[in-house]
Amino acid sequence: METTEKLCRFCKKPLTITAVDLGMSPLANSFVAPEAADNMEAFFPLHVYVCDDCWLAQLSEYESPEGIFSDYVYFSSYSDTLLAHARKYTEEMIARFGFDSQSLVMEIASNDGYLLQYFQENNIPVLGIEPARNVADVARNKGIETVVEFFGVELAGQLAGENRKADLLLGNNVLAHVPDINDFVGGMKIVLKPDGILTMEFPHLMRLIERNQFDTIYHEHFSYLSFTTVNRIFAAHGLTLFDVEEIPTHGGSLRIFGRHEENDRLPVRETVPELLAREEREGMTERSYYTSFADKVKATKRNFLKFLIEAKEDNRQVVAYGAPAKGNTLLNYCGVRTDFIDYAVDRSPHKQNTLLPGTHIPVYAPDRVRETRPDYLIILAWNLKDEIMQQMAYVREWGCRFVVAIPEIQVF
Repeated sequence: METTEKLCRFCKKPLTITAVDLGMSPLANSFVAPEAADNMEAFFPLHVYVCDDCWLAQLSEYESPEGIFSDYVYFSSYSDTLLAHARKYTEEMIARFGFDSQSLVMEIASNDGYLLQYFQENNIPVLGIEPARNVADVARNKGIETVVEFFGVELAGQLAGENRKADLLLGNNVLAHVPDINDFVGGMKIVLKPDGILTMEFPHLMRLIERNQFDTIYHEHFSYLSFTTVNRIFAAHGLTLFDVEEIPTHGGSLRIFGRHEENDRLPVRETVPELLAREEREGMTERSYYTSFADKVKATKRNFLKFLIEAKEDNRQVVAYGAPAKGNTLLNYCGVRTDFIDYAVDRSPHKQNTLLPGTHIPVYAPDRVRETRPDYLIILAWNLKDEIMQQMAYVREWGCRFVVAIPEIQVF
């Protein structure tokens, strides 16, 4: 059977390298209503390819962004950690660049307004862009003006035509979510003021591989980004990255700072060539760096299943805390269902009383843990481990222990 040649979504060269193949998996946020439990679910390949020209790691597009994001279950405001991160970011940007009541802060993928609310508290005008109407409505109820559209060249042109250009253009955990990365970055070029600043945050591919964070691979993440690749993509659209910071969110992320290449008021800081050189030393422009990743992933699967098998043979009750997308990748790749994990709990009411996609593990409110007194609580949202262990500290009253599976099995 003939197969269509897969091309890089940035440079359009043929994809020749496989980093990891996680088999078939459902969309990670396609939670199932209990009454639909017997309905057929769609599964798609979860296979990461890497371009040997620009080194962009990527999934093929099997479902459109409209199919994934138009009605969304992820609300950022349910994480105290992310709220604290957003507040700190706001304070830092105001202090460093002097944004004030004459500025416009525009956020792409603004979710429920969890970040823009802090700029608004400082009397700085804001505009959110969020494609999921149900999430955008929450932001609007907070008084945050939000455009319900997908961002790209077309929307950017409309906003620029209305003289709505950004002094600060930001996007956290969205760059990896767009299938047409050229259209997305091209839109940023259009909507950024001549002396404007852009910042983007995204998980760092170097940390993903180094720390074995394969569970952050799911269909919403079309791309997995190194600084080397991102620097090249932005440069191709006339945007210069003048600074970069390594931050701890989501297991290790980058925050990039960009400007128009014509604007030399902000010189390129040493952080840029330093990180480019470090990625090259690590081997991120070599095929072997990516092809060796799969063995680490397979070892984690075996060790996770070994832990669960031994726990069940000892008649231990195992439940999960959190119903994040990353958890659904882990559970589906490992074939874990209610034979190993009785149920999951999550703070978000939008996920409660549903079934996890693929595995059909039921999701309840956190109070369920106190009612059933399990022996192990697996933290699927490991990036929020400290927050969760503090919230759920009472489980130690009956000897329950916390567990994380990434980067390796750890019991606390």
